[in-house]
Amino acid sequence: MLALVSPVTHPAKQPVAPRRCSIAGALDVIGEKWSLLVVRELFLGVRRFNDIAANTGAPRDILTARLRRLEELGVVERREYSDRPPRYEYRLTTAGKELRPVIMALKQWGDDHVMDAPLPLVWEHTCGKTFRARTHCEACGEPVDPRSLTVRS
Repeated sequence: MLALVSPVTHPAKQPVAPRRCSIAGALDVIGEKWSLLVVRELFLGVRRFNDIAANTGAPRDILTARLRRLEELGVVERREYSDRPPRYEYRLTTAGKELRPVIMALKQWGDDHVMDAPLPLVWEHTCGKTFRARTHCEACGEPVDPRSLTVRS
């Protein structure tokens, strides 16, 4: 005869809240492909909608929505350059310009891990050498590697 065994019960697991994080907050603003490509184009000096659309390949309706959202969030500002008909150009705000290290790091990672030679876009520093993005401590100037950082919450 089989003995009836009551099932083992586990206390209900409490849902874990996502970690509160600046990275997640930043991704809410610029973590979408077309948004990052808009920022790239603005860094490269491209200012007008048609040129941004051509260089990113973004569909016009999506590009319009991304530019509006970046403007609402204070990353991009729109300036009128013609009033007949009304035409606008886009520029990075101070907050947008502070994305430069992010764009540079993404480009470096893509150069190292995604693209084949020759690279489609190469940045040259004023010293004449090809620029490679690196991270260092602002205070001491030392290069940063994972062993040199401690996470505090």
